[in-house]
Amino acid sequence: MRLNSFQLKWIAIITMLIDHVGAVLFPYEIGLRIIGRIAFPIFCFLIVEGFSHTRNVRRYMARLGIFAVLSEVPYDLAFHGKLIDTTGQNVFFTLLLGVLLMYLMEKTPNIFIKALEIFLIFCTAELLETDYSGRGVLLILIYYVFRRWKEIYVCAGAAWNFLYGWGMVQNFGVFSAPFIALYNGERGPKIKYFFYVFYPAHLLILHFCYCLLCSQ
Repeated sequence: MRLNSFQLKWIAIITMLIDHVGAVLFPYEIGLRIIGRIAFPIFCFLIVEGFSHTRNVRRYMARLGIFAVLSEVPYDLAFHGKLIDTTGQNVFFTLLLGVLLMYLMEKTPNIFIKALEIFLIFCTAELLETDYSGRGVLLILIYYVFRRWKEIYVCAGAAWNFLYGWGMVQNFGVFSAPFIALYNGERGPKIKYFFYVFYPAHLLILHFCYCLLCSQ
């Protein structure tokens, strides 16, 4: 069995939804969070694929930036219970910083400048406290640097899940590796804007479900 990017994206979307249902509605059901660990590594892998095949990187970054801003209130409501919370930013900011880093590295031939770019983007993610923070950007970088060698990027991505937090639930993200290894390099049907809309929409719905449960 082989998987195209359309199928991989659906696996990531479904496992992300399971994760967020667990985080917002059933915080003590650790099994839902374990399943959800599959999502982020797949999204990081797909963002590298998207960067590699986009015709307009700046438009790609603009789209990520717009939905990062649009998703922030739903994200804060779902995970912090308030309209604005500055202690954490949604995953679109992490993906945007990852794409920005890849864009800068493509434009920079000097290895020392590239190292500086990595450091600055990493620090930006940490300061903004984006979802998965600098370590999330690091995973995007891993998939980008080793994108031509499947065995290496699959193993390196799996290793990231262990190093992210030894003994923590993110270790179960290693189960994303078999799905990524099955990728066949094909796009499949287009659902370019579905995830962009689904992300803030499902967070709003989960917040309203939480409010309904609390009111009973």
